[in-house]
Amino acid sequence: MKITLIGPAYPFRGGIAHFTGLLYRYLSRNHSVEVVTFSRQYPSILFPGQTQRETDGEGLAIPTKRMIDSINPLTWVRTGRHIARESPDLVIFMYWLPFFAPAYASIASRVKRGSGARVLFLCHNIIPHEKRIGDRLLTRRAFRHADTFIVQSREVERDLLSILPSARYRMLPHPIYEIFGNAVPKDEARARLRLDHSKIILFFGFIRPYKGLETLLRAMPDIRKRIDLHCLVVGESYEDITSYRQLIREGNYESAVTLVQQYVPAEDVRLYFSAADCVVLPYRSATQSGIVQIAYQFSKPAIVTDVGGLSEIVLDNQTGFVVPPDNPSALASAVIRFYEEHREEEFVRNIGPEREKYRWDHFVRGIEEIVLSSTPPPPSSEAVS
Repeated sequence: MKITLIGPAYPFRGGIAHFTGLLYRYLSRNHSVEVVTFSRQYPSILFPGQTQRETDGEGLAIPTKRMIDSINPLTWVRTGRHIARESPDLVIFMYWLPFFAPAYASIASRVKRGSGARVLFLCHNIIPHEKRIGDRLLTRRAFRHADTFIVQSREVERDLLSILPSARYRMLPHPIYEIFGNAVPKDEARARLRLDHSKIILFFGFIRPYKGLETLLRAMPDIRKRIDLHCLVVGESYEDITSYRQLIREGNYESAVTLVQQYVPAEDVRLYFSAADCVVLPYRSATQSGIVQIAYQFSKPAIVTDVGGLSEIVLDNQTGFVVPPDNPSALASAVIRFYEEHREEEFVRNIGPEREKYRWDHFVRGIEEIVLSSTPPPPSSEAVS
C-alpha cells in the first residue's frame, strides 16, 4: 500500500512529531510511506515555547518533505497537488488543533479531487484545552473531507461525534513511545541527575494550566507530613511559573521540589523516568496523554486524575491510582498510599501485561484493517486546482 503521512515530524519536536516518526517506521516495514511535514509549523509570535525544533536526537530523524507553511495557502495548494500526483492509497492527517484545519481542509480537498486516495484523520485531540471561538467550525470544515477517523480515547470519541455525528471511525489506543531507549537502574539514573533522595515522584511534560501542576504543589504539604519524598518537575513552561514558585515558598518545601524548566532532549528522557518511583499526572482536563505511555515504556506506575482517557490506560489500584481532578487532598492520599502500602513492585508487575495492549504492531494492523474493510471513492473528474 502507498501511504502519505501529513503532520509534524522531525526536526519538529514534541509528542506528535515523535508519534509520526514511530508510525512511519512501523508502516514502512510493509508499505511505501512518504511523510509530508511543515516548512513552518507555527509563526514565532504564536509559539509559547523556546524552540519548535529538536536541538538533539538525530536518532529521531526520518525522511520528510517539508512543504506546508501553516499560514501560506499557496503551499497548501502545492502540497495537495503533489500528493494527488503521487496517487497514494491512503493519506493520514495528524490532527490536534483547529489552527491547522484550514491547511488540512485545502490539502485534503485537492487530494480527494485528484486521486482515489482514502483520507484518514488520526485524532490526537479535537477540542483544544484552551478553547477559542471558531474551533468547532474550523474542525468541521476539515473533517468533511475525511473518509474515516481514528480516535484514541473515549473523550476524543465523544468530541468527534459532537462535531460529526455520522463519522465513521475506529478506536485504537495510543501506542507506547519506543524512542527513548532502555531504562537504566534507578540508582544510576539518580546519580547521573545528581539526585540523592530515596523517594522521588515525577511530573513530566509541558507546563500548562490544564495539566494541574498547581494541584500537585498544593498536595505537597500533606504528602510531606507522612512521606519524606522529592518532587521532580520536568518540562518547558508554556506559562508564567511565578505562582508555582510562590506556592513552594509558602509551603516551605523548596528543598523538596526540583524544577527543571526546559524541554528535555529525547536521549535524556529515560534518565528522569528511570530515576522516579512513579509518575504523577494531576491533569484538570485531558484527551489522552503520551506521558502515561512513556511511563509504561519504563514500567513506571502512574497516579492520574480521572479526566479524559487517563483512567482508560491506568488501571486504578493495579497499575497506579486514579483520583478526582482538582483535589489536592485526594492526590496526596494516593501518593501516601503508594509509599506506605509499598505498591511499587506490585504495580510494576501489573504493567507488563498491560503494556502488550499498546504495541505499535496492533496499531498498524488496525489502520490496515480500516483500509481493507472499505473501498475508497473514485477520483473526481474535476481537475485539481
